[in-house]
Amino acid sequence: MRRIAVTALLSAIMVTGCGVNPGNREPATRPAVTTAAAAPSNWERPEARQCIAELSASGADFAPLSDRYYGAGCKALDSVQLDRIGGDRGQLLVTNLGPLACPLANTFAAWARYGVDRAARQILGSPLAKIETMGSYSCRNVAGTGRLSAHSRAEAIDIAAFVLADGRRISVKEGWNASREEREFLRIIHRSACKRFGTVLGPDYNRDHHDHFHLEHGGGSFCR
Repeated sequence: MRRIAVTALLSAIMVTGCGVNPGNREPATRPAVTTAAAAPSNWERPEARQCIAELSASGADFAPLSDRYYGAGCKALDSVQLDRIGGDRGQLLVTNLGPLACPLANTFAAWARYGVDRAARQILGSPLAKIETMGSYSCRNVAGTGRLSAHSRAEAIDIAAFVLADGRRISVKEGWNASREEREFLRIIHRSACKRFGTVLGPDYNRDHHDHFHLEHGGGSFCR
């Protein structure tokens, strides 16, 4: 149903434009989902329209959100509420996400399909069914600093586990040093993430990341 709403929203926007730290995680704030009848102004810009058009074409199930400023420098601009992403053999469920910056959502969707789902089938012998996250937006600093985290801009996701179609659950915490297949799977998708995201942090980085992958939008390439 959301994909239908997104298609209507894209059409409505285009018509109107023709004349012119893990240990201290905060619960994700979930702004109200917008509809085509009340298209937020932030989606009238060409680059924003292009972003949600690409996300829709990928097979994702999502809803564009209005820009939100939360105070203390925290904000979620051009963000979406992402529920499912397109896979080679159907949609993949994503849990526990709050607002997610649209460019990051597109990168995440591509990594999940081409990096994670295909690696799961090749290494573990079963397609991916679900990605469990620890959230996206959270108004907080980078641990041990006074600098705002990318989570404060909805530009980061923390990934906890992957559930396969056969029912197996591969968590970062338990799987990083588990069986050979699980170790290989997690390290391959970690390396795959490093090719797509600006910053990727995992269990080998520090103790704060022993139970998740931190995936962050942005330039550069910091992979640990």
